[in-house]
Amino acid sequence: MEVIVYTKPHCIECNILKQFLDDHDISYELRDCGHNEERIAEVKAMGFLGVPVTVIGKKKIQGLKPDEILKALGR
Repeated sequence: MEVIVYTKPHCIECNILKQFLDDHDISYELRDCGHNEERIAEVKAMGFLGVPVTVIGKKKIQGLKPDEILKALGR
């Protein structure tokens, strides 16, 4: 299942989330919202105002929620 993570540089929660995914051998596509208006618009279109946002299939998870991420991946 494809995992997409929207982040910003210097975001502590984002860095912890990426480390969590790496530690659990979960591949993900990183989408940097730092200076990319298109990426920021994508996050806003999902109904969120901040990052991190993890998209797994049709499930969208805002914030650092490891249990929800693992559940969405069927782990």
